[in-house]
Amino acid sequence: MATVNELKYERVSREELEGALQQFMQRNAAATCAEDVIAARTDFMRTYERIYSMISIAFCRNAQNSKDEFYAAEREYYDALSPEWGAMESKVSRALLTSPFRKQLEEKLGRMLFTAMEYAVKAQSDDCIQDEQEENALTTQYERLMSTMQFDWKGEKIPLSVLRGELENGDAGVRKAAAQAIGRGLAAHREELDDIYDRLVKVRDRIARKLGYENYVPLGYYLLKRYGYTREMVEAFRENVVTSLVPVIARLKEWTKGELGLEKMLFSDNDVYKREGNPKFSLSPEQAFDAAQKMYDEMDGEVGAFFRSMCAAQAFDVVARDGKYGGGFCDYFSIYHQAFILANFNGTTGDADVLTHEFGHAYAMHACDRPEVDPKLNIGGMETAECHSMSMEFLSWKFMRLFFGDEERAYRFKHLADSLSFIPYGCLIDEFQQRVYENPQWTPKERNAAYAALEKKYRPWIDF
Repeated sequence: MATVNELKYERVSREELEGALQQFMQRNAAATCAEDVIAARTDFMRTYERIYSMISIAFCRNAQNSKDEFYAAEREYYDALSPEWGAMESKVSRALLTSPFRKQLEEKLGRMLFTAMEYAVKAQSDDCIQDEQEENALTTQYERLMSTMQFDWKGEKIPLSVLRGELENGDAGVRKAAAQAIGRGLAAHREELDDIYDRLVKVRDRIARKLGYENYVPLGYYLLKRYGYTREMVEAFRENVVTSLVPVIARLKEWTKGELGLEKMLFSDNDVYKREGNPKFSLSPEQAFDAAQKMYDEMDGEVGAFFRSMCAAQAFDVVARDGKYGGGFCDYFSIYHQAFILANFNGTTGDADVLTHEFGHAYAMHACDRPEVDPKLNIGGMETAECHSMSMEFLSWKFMRLFFGDEERAYRFKHLADSLSFIPYGCLIDEFQQRVYENPQWTPKERNAAYAALEKKYRPWIDF
């Protein structure tokens, strides 16, 4: 069995993509029945899976080491090629949406696939290709900046992902110092960060207007694949959170403040629930993977076997280091039927969540990797996918003794409190993005003011 790092990477050429599109269009034009169209699309989808597998491999290897010049160049290549490929995909979608055999195609392929294609077509125009290339380049520029940023801490230079671990320290003074160190490090790059964000907002607004939208907000809903629910529903949900959930969490935080012996809850105290600090994740990576294997074997034989296969493929990269992307994510290389997880262990409860949350994504992708599941639908949109990952977090609760010993109850309390507290934070970010894209002319100062006001609305218990 090949390891993830041994999987063959091969750049996909523009000519290969154009050839696949031309072949589909010719076969579709000559089709005499729905089966002919499906056969032509099936062959086209092999190219679809190949390019996205290669994009994912290039992205993941660049994320593992953003200083690797080869994969940095491949990332830039796909930043430029992806919008052109998106235009080709849209031609295929339009052909299916306008097919004289559409009724039969929907019966055989499913109505949901056609909804997905309708959303994709609403979010694409050949006039926007250059703007989308600029958008991709800005996103890559931001990710590269954040992965190489170093922060001063106790006489050393360390990555942000490691420094964030100190925000769960049992000493309030250490937590505050860590938050200040993060602030100083980010402030040193303030102008560059503001400039990237400002240009990103403006290019997205330009794309939206070219597509005929008032601003980027409706386009964002299509791109996020928010099937079946509207902006009005989301706004109503956010207000329900403010009126019904925020007061509950505020009482929880007031209780926590007493537990911690604090006069006020600073930003640096928000992630801690016990005076001595949160439970520590003290296992080495090897011990952690052994514990996870025991957990998944007991949970379900198939799940355990899949986790074992990922370990055998060395499909986890969890050690924090300079040049590596922060945070964590899961990706999937469909032509190799292989998942990959990147994370940054820092000794906090979040390390356990990597082995449950990100693995939940991986298992969902694995479960969808079968002929009857269309690659275009797969696990759904970015937001739908979180149902799979967060469900695995909660399914893993009864096994937390393997990771935290006698502190398993403290872990579960923190995990539940964090999950509840995330809901208003998620709403905060959603409303902030909506307001920013409704006001693309805002200066960095105006955006900061809007964000600060939303913090008071959704997280009034935090003292900044």
